[in-house]
Amino acid sequence: MSEAGSPGQTSTKAVAAGRQDAATEALLAMALEAGAAILAIYASNTDFISKGDGSPVTAADHAAEAIILRRLAEAFPALPVVAEEAVAAGQVPVSTEDYILVDPLDGTREFISRNGEFTVNIAIVRAGRPVQGVVYAPALGEIYWNTADAAYRALVTDDVPGSAELIRVRTATPGDLSVLASRSHLCAQTQSVIDALDAPQIASVGSSLKLCWLASGRADVYPRLSPTMQWDIAAGHAVLLAAGGSVRNITDDSWPELSYRVAAGSNVIDILRNPGFVAFGDISLVEDVRKGLQARG
Repeated sequence: MSEAGSPGQTSTKAVAAGRQDAATEALLAMALEAGAAILAIYASNTDFISKGDGSPVTAADHAAEAIILRRLAEAFPALPVVAEEAVAAGQVPVSTEDYILVDPLDGTREFISRNGEFTVNIAIVRAGRPVQGVVYAPALGEIYWNTADAAYRALVTDDVPGSAELIRVRTATPGDLSVLASRSHLCAQTQSVIDALDAPQIASVGSSLKLCWLASGRADVYPRLSPTMQWDIAAGHAVLLAAGGSVRNITDDSWPELSYRVAAGSNVIDILRNPGFVAFGDISLVEDVRKGLQARG
């Protein structure tokens, strides 16, 4: 990585005038540094192994996580960290409401298949809500992040982000909606979400980029009924919230905003596993989808 892309300097150009703060700068810098390490490994032939749950892990996962954990300890020493590979190794903090979630390489299968749709995800959770997140897709040269009241996107060249673009969810247009879902693996409940909407288009993209696509107005709805973990989506969730969207827990009858927690003395993997959810750009769609799913039983 060039000197311009070193921690504490890489994100300065990317953050809009008047919006830079220490937390945002630190998160952007460490995501960019981790992304550079991932790309160095991506450029070579990459082997992988399977973890106990059958999911793949590569040297890039471990290299990126080591960088992020080191930088988090420097920038946020008071906040406990829940990181995917650390949890796999049995390292889990005690019960806490405020913590950081790290997925050093979301979309390892995309990394292995070399389609470029993998991301670095870092999120700060406070009182169950993801308040700040960074999602970096190093192979695509795109980075997304949020501050307290706004969400941004920038293109990245040679580890340096360009000018920040303010992003916002789009207003849903009946008859011209876009649902993010796999064309080849549509479960019955996901199809019910599609059916509950008015003739939507189906689009597909890997990893947490789905939430970023909603946040930047490139799609309208993302139903996810198969298992995900907190670190998979918290950073994208934070960006989406700041852009005006929402992620709803559909296992609760009231469809509340999806929340996060860590609890000691329990099966940590179960606690960190998300319930089924539907993410929305335009929240005016929530009731239509909820009633449509209820009507289909």
